[in-house]
Amino acid sequence: MSRTGLLLKGLLLVLPLLVRGHSRKAGTRPVGATRPGDFIIGGVFPIHQDVQRDSAFFPPQMQKCVSFDKGGFTTAIAMINAINTMNRSPALKEVGVTLGYRIYDSCSDVSMALRVTADFTGKGDCSSSEGTNATSPPPPPVLAVVGAQHSEMSIAIARQLTLKSIPQISYASTAAILSDKARFPCFMRTVPNDKYQTAAMVQLLSDNKWSWVGILTTDGDYGRSVKDSFVSQASEVGVCVSFRETFPESLSNPQLFLSVRAAARAILSSHRVKVIVSFVKPIHMMHLTQELRRQTLQDGQPLETMRRIWLASDIWATTSSLSKHMKLEEVGHVVGFTFKRGDMVSFNRYLSKLLSTGHPSPVTNPFLDEFYAELNTSQGVMDAITLAHAEKSLQEHIDYDKWFPIREKNYSFDKKGDINLDYDITLWRAEKGSIFIHDIVAEYSTLNHSFVYVSHLARKQLTDLSRIVSKCSDTCQPGQSKKVALGQHTCCYECINCTENYFSNDTDSVKCVRCGSNMEWSPEGSSRCLRKTLNFFSWRDGFAVVLLVLAAVGILLVLLIAALFLHQRHTPVVRAGGGPLCQVILLSLVGSFTSATMFVGPPSVRLCEARQVLFGVSFTLCVSCILVKSLKILLAFQVNPRLQRALRQLYRPYVIVAVCVALQVGACTCWLVLWSPFYHVVMYPTTMLAECHEGSYVLFGVMLGYIAVLALVCFACAYKGRKLPQKYNEAKFITFSMLLYLISWLIFVPVYVTTSGIYVPAVEMVVILISNYGVLSCHFFPKCYVILFKRDQNTATAFKKNVYEYSRRNLDSVSVSDTTLPGERFAGPYIISVPSLFRKSTGSSRATKASISSNSVSINSDVAVRQRHRRRTSI
Repeated sequence: MSRTGLLLKGLLLVLPLLVRGHSRKAGTRPVGATRPGDFIIGGVFPIHQDVQRDSAFFPPQMQKCVSFDKGGFTTAIAMINAINTMNRSPALKEVGVTLGYRIYDSCSDVSMALRVTADFTGKGDCSSSEGTNATSPPPPPVLAVVGAQHSEMSIAIARQLTLKSIPQISYASTAAILSDKARFPCFMRTVPNDKYQTAAMVQLLSDNKWSWVGILTTDGDYGRSVKDSFVSQASEVGVCVSFRETFPESLSNPQLFLSVRAAARAILSSHRVKVIVSFVKPIHMMHLTQELRRQTLQDGQPLETMRRIWLASDIWATTSSLSKHMKLEEVGHVVGFTFKRGDMVSFNRYLSKLLSTGHPSPVTNPFLDEFYAELNTSQGVMDAITLAHAEKSLQEHIDYDKWFPIREKNYSFDKKGDINLDYDITLWRAEKGSIFIHDIVAEYSTLNHSFVYVSHLARKQLTDLSRIVSKCSDTCQPGQSKKVALGQHTCCYECINCTENYFSNDTDSVKCVRCGSNMEWSPEGSSRCLRKTLNFFSWRDGFAVVLLVLAAVGILLVLLIAALFLHQRHTPVVRAGGGPLCQVILLSLVGSFTSATMFVGPPSVRLCEARQVLFGVSFTLCVSCILVKSLKILLAFQVNPRLQRALRQLYRPYVIVAVCVALQVGACTCWLVLWSPFYHVVMYPTTMLAECHEGSYVLFGVMLGYIAVLALVCFACAYKGRKLPQKYNEAKFITFSMLLYLISWLIFVPVYVTTSGIYVPAVEMVVILISNYGVLSCHFFPKCYVILFKRDQNTATAFKKNVYEYSRRNLDSVSVSDTTLPGERFAGPYIISVPSLFRKSTGSSRATKASISSNSVSINSDVAVRQRHRRRTSI
């Protein structure tokens, strides 16, 4: 089909509409309440709830408005009262100026609101001059417009008024978009921006931990604006929206009841959603509560299952007519967010006077006539009962939060045209079958973003609602964290136990927090971190107590033996045992036993350094003294006279001891300077082990190895003299004690390396005690036994007798066999030991010594002869 054909077909479709519209020109001028004046104030109010739609197309003539709304009518009367009050003010009377008004009905319809606004801007249709004299002067221009109530209509009206720069002041439109001065430069309002209302709602949800909610809005600009504002603010504090149901803005929309049924089904099926935020009209809420009741009964459920907490926006929070169609025991709790209420005393008086006398003659108010028709009476013909009923009916529809208080506080508009007005928080209350909707429990400050409760009881009434849980998932307890599944709401999660060394100390924690330091730990599912137990070889440990007792007993025995030897210092047993060297050995054992006690208790840097050094130096002193005694035996064993004389010149006991100890002191000093032992804490999963780290294990080994070398030399020297006279022979005891020391420390090394834990110090402590008690047992206990219990053997006579018998046995053994030369091994020692032992003996002892010396010489001579004979034979 050609373009011309399409155009003709379109004209044919439009032509009937144009003819129909032209035939119905009459009635295109809006009907409203008017009053003449020097300056006219326009007004747009929802005096009816909808328009009658008898055609699928929008006709050019005014449509009929239906469903008279007493609330909108009352608000229009409030504007009339305000203008009348201003006309009576001295300021206007002095200048001789009066204010008039032109109030139109928006019929709660955006299209109707745009039509009536065209009358304010002088852009009516071609028949707008109908009924007027063409030669009469035009009416005064409209200087400002009050309205509309709903944001959807205020947005549309504001765009039209902006073309003529006519100021617009709304008493109820709260959409945040209207604060955009670039788009709505002439718009102002006497109510706060909706962002404050949604912020108050979100604050209440957050305070009561309601994180799973539903939201109800309308499908216009206002509904989209308030929904976006609420959702964005809610997401910032962790509040999620389970469902979003939208109702048609127009009450005559055929989709209205379908959307109501869908919303009711969504509410009843969302069992965990116990809080619903509603920004819809009162009529929507009335239909919704009725549908909820119907579906609940249809499902066979008790009516209590439909109970919810409703956060009511300012649109319906103070609608008295709605409360008559609801039962709080069924719907639950209603928390209303309303604007600060004004003083309505003067307005109530005006209503009473208006209903009793009617409007004055220069005033045209068809809305008042319609109200009289609603009461089935005519103007001025009302009895007292009807008058009281009418007055009460209008008073019930007064919006106390939409009349503007000026006496109590100074109000101002900001640069966005918004006013500094706070919110009242109301809590609906049921009593004796009636619902009271104006009980204020708190105030919300738009400046401080906080709630101020009017009383302690009011606080309790509102906070008691927090016992109602509205969450997608159960609360995660301390010790757990929330795990959100991929693609789900952040409010829907699983509760996962915190792993080891992580904790959460609050409910619904987003994540578990790691314990603050490596000195803390926590088990799985813990709500706090525990301090790791500091372990060490404690004084309270049973094993430590045993070792300490052994160390204390050792020190006590050393002191007792030292006192005994000091008292018996001139006896043969003490002199044969080394004389003054015995006291030095005992002193060193005191230091060694003391060092053992330092391995128990909490370690420290100084303690770690002192215990090893004290043991190393003390036991080195002990072994050095024993080495001197072993060298004495080796020197006595030596049969070569020339070598024996040379050894005698080098044999300086105290010099040898000093040199040996000095070398150990030098090694320990290097150890402390280069890499000394230090305090060390080993971290385990649940405990800490306080121990002494030896610093350089090489230098630690050098210290122990040096003592081992000295002990090995003592062992070698003493082993050669093991068959000397038993009663006073120390060679066997030295051999056994050094062998015990070497074996114990050889066992210590692998055990120390492979052992970990608190008993590592106990290993070294045990070896030290074994070494100390080995010396005591082998060197001192036999002598103490002789001193205390064999006193008859601790005499010079007994000693000489023992030596004589030993010499005779050795001479006999030499004469019997050439291969066994005991004299070579055992005659020598007594050349040294006997004179030193009996240096202060009597004359008879000298004779004995001479005899022993002669025997020794003869034995040595015989041995020499036999050795030469063997060499000749072998040649």
